[in-house]
Amino acid sequence: MKGSEGENIAIAYLQRQHLILIAQNYRCRFGEIDLIMKDDATLVFVEVRMRAHDAFGGAAASITPAKQAKLLRTARHYLSGLNSEPPCRFDALLLSGDDGHKIEWIKNAFEET
Repeated sequence: MKGSEGENIAIAYLQRQHLILIAQNYRCRFGEIDLIMKDDATLVFVEVRMRAHDAFGGAAASITPAKQAKLLRTARHYLSGLNSEPPCRFDALLLSGDDGHKIEWIKNAFEET
């Protein structure tokens, strides 16, 4: 499965949970955020990870501290373009299995330290 297919599965799943898609594949010089969504008044930065199996710790283990730092810098860049900063959180949507349809949604997967 390609990354775009996984992101489309993630979007459909999160929209069924009543989140609203704001942006997909937001890029800047600091990195990329797969999905930016809105959950009521909260802006949600979503990292989508896919793994066919759980070897090497699975999808969650692939969001390393270095990756988290990159996501934080990218989110700060996105927020700098807004008039006011809404409440925010970082979620991870983990897709596993051959077809990517085993889904685990981790709200507040990590926070800014």
